[in-house]
This record gives sequence, structure tokens and C-alpha cells, in this order.
Amino acid sequence: MPGLNSSEKPGKLGGYDFYRDVLGSPKYVVAPMVDQSELAWRTLSRRYGAQMFAEGARKGVREQNFSIAHGEEGAPADRPLIVQFCGHDPAALLASARVVEAHCDAVDVNLGCPQDIARRGHYGAFLQDEWELVYELVNTLHKNLSVPVTAKFRVFSTVEKTVEYAKMLERAGAQILTCHGRIREQRGHKSGLADWAKIRAVKDAVSIPVFANGNVLFHSDIARCLAATGADAVMSAEGNLYNPALFAPAPSPSPSSPPSPALSGLHPRHTALAREYLAIVRAQRTPTSPSAVKGHLFKLLRPALARETDLREQLGRLRVERGRIVWAHADALVAALAERMARDEAAAGATPLEALLALEPSTGLPRLPHWLAQPYFRPLPVEAAADAAAGRHGDENTALQARSHIMSTINAEAEVRAAQPQSK
Repeated sequence: MPGLNSSEKPGKLGGYDFYRDVLGSPKYVVAPMVDQSELAWRTLSRRYGAQMFAEGARKGVREQNFSIAHGEEGAPADRPLIVQFCGHDPAALLASARVVEAHCDAVDVNLGCPQDIARRGHYGAFLQDEWELVYELVNTLHKNLSVPVTAKFRVFSTVEKTVEYAKMLERAGAQILTCHGRIREQRGHKSGLADWAKIRAVKDAVSIPVFANGNVLFHSDIARCLAATGADAVMSAEGNLYNPALFAPAPSPSPSSPPSPALSGLHPRHTALAREYLAIVRAQRTPTSPSAVKGHLFKLLRPALARETDLREQLGRLRVERGRIVWAHADALVAALAERMARDEAAAGATPLEALLALEPSTGLPRLPHWLAQPYFRPLPVEAAADAAAGRHGDENTALQARSHIMSTINAEAEVRAAQPQSK
């Protein structure tokens, strides 16, 4: 099988055998996110259709990243699960991976983080130019772990280099590749759009499963991504953080009234999701860091907190005692926000949800009523679009892709509305 060799651990499946027989052929995967893809969040997301998780850790196993002692992380209810590590020392990486190999289905090597902390720590996307080292990192885990190794990486400025890098990772022993369709420089306000064409090229060039990462904001984007890339699964990071129900379809609409593309997925009331998440945090034995809880609440409740600024300030000052959130304060804050959202929803009366959709002025993408969970998308600044058009960030098509994505969404919305019977 591609990627396996005679020195592998006996009985270890790889490639599509591993994807099918161990992972269960998942299509909906939540990305590894340090301090954001913790057990409680995984539990919540699984309730809404997420089928697999990659848990994020840094250069070693720390109790707050992956708590083995409580027996919940990596338990049957927490599978399938891949644990991700970053680093540049093959021996240290292997030592950390061995701590968790009995508690997960695979170990992933972080080759995609573009943040400054990765530059300083010499890991993630900042290893892209050190192919021999990257090969050794992946190959060391492949030869010495009892579970498969996978890798998540970012594309290069050219298709050719991206494909060669992916093929090198396969030769090193990676059994699944997650391809993030943005280059290393695309981050923060210069994120732009991911390049699905490069993901497609990777998929066509390797013989192991490929997960596509990037540009999935709405449920309708999932099918578009899978069709465009040919990938075996879609991985979501920020999309999941703002709406953990991203992978869940909306209730079946009337055949005579197809839903807007923005409403083809489930968008629960975000305060209900917040309450459900907080209940999970309290019910489990495994502790959740206060920073994780606050981070999730800020993202989940963002559409409302942008309006209810007093509650946003209260969330920022949420009390922590002995390393734990004061739950009474968190509950009171979410309850107060839920009351205000109920007021606003009641004011909308019987207006259909379709009619409450608006277009975000900065992007032209659909914006849902502020009491519902929904994606957050960064507008492409004028200077970033100019850089992209000039090829200064390695992707001369970014601005054009952004306009194309926006227009295709707007056109799809218009087609759905045109197909609906007009009220009299």
C-alpha cells in the first residue's frame, strides 16, 4: 500500500484501509485548533454532524491539551480522533506522540500553522522550505508508532511545488493528507480565499485520502468543495467555531420552496448552543480551560455581542476562580443575552427567515438574523486585493476568486428567490 514499508509496526492499517476500516470514511472533519478543539467542543460538534476530530497540541503533551488521567479523551465516545503535534525535532516529536498513541486513531504532524508563534518556534508552515527535515519528522513517526501518521499542510504559490510536496509527504509515510488551500502568507486580514484547484491537483497526484480545508462557510459550501476538489472529506476550522452545527443539514424544506443556499444547513440560536456547550463542560470530568470557554462564547455569540456591547464587556471580565469559570456568572450572561435575542426575534414577527437575510456590505455574502449561529468572514481589504492581483502573495487569482465566490453565492440566492412563488 502506498506510504507503507517493511519497517512499519505490524498490523497497522494505512491509506484507504485506515480511512475506511478505522475512521469509518468520515466526510465531515473538525480541524485541530489549540485551546479550541477540546473535548467539550468535540462532544458538542459531534451532536451536530461532525464525524471526526483532530485535536491540537503544541510541542509536547500537556494536561490542559489532552487529559489522559480522566479517561474521557480518546474514549470510545471520543472516536474517531487524531491528535496533532508540532515541532522540528524528530526524537522529541516521537516521544510526545508515544504518550497519546494508545488514546487516538492517528497522530498528525502540523505543517500548516502560519502564525508568528510557529515562526518563532520553527514549526508548522515555516518548515515548508526544509523538505529533508519534514520527511524525517513524518517518517520517524511512521516507522515507530503503532498508529498511522497523517499530515496537514498549506499549499505553495505554484501547483507544481504543491504537488511535489504532497508526494514527498506520501513517500515519508503519511496515510492521510489535509491540504489547506492557502499559502503561508495568507493569514489574518490577508487570508483571502483558499485555492481549491491546488487541492484538486494534490488529490489527483497521490494515492492516499485527501481532506480539503478552506472556504467552507455555509453547509452548501461542503458539496461545492467536495465536487471541486475531489477530496475524500472536508475539514472545517473557523466555520465550526462560529457554528458547530455547520455540518448538519437544515430540516427538509417544502419541495415547492427550495431553501436559500445560506439556509441549506442548520443555524440554531447561538444562545441555545452556548447553554448546551456550558452544560457539557460542567458534566464531564475532564477540565476545560477558562480561555477555551471564553473563546468559544465570544465566537458563538459574536453576531449578538456586536450589538449588545455591555454583555460583550461582561464576557471579557468573566470571573475565574481557582482556574475555573464561575458558572453562575456565565449562565447569567447567556440568559441575559437569550432574553434580548428573544425580544428581537419576537419583533420580527411572522416574517419568513428568507426575508430576514441581508447581504454583508463588505463582502456581499449572506448575513443571517443576529440571534442565529452563522459564519464570520473577513472582508478582503483593498490593499490585500491589490497585493493578490499583483502576485505579491503568491496567488494572483485571490481577488478574482473572492469576487467569483461572492457572485456565485449572490446568483444562487437570486435563482432560489426567482423560483419561489410570489406572495400576493
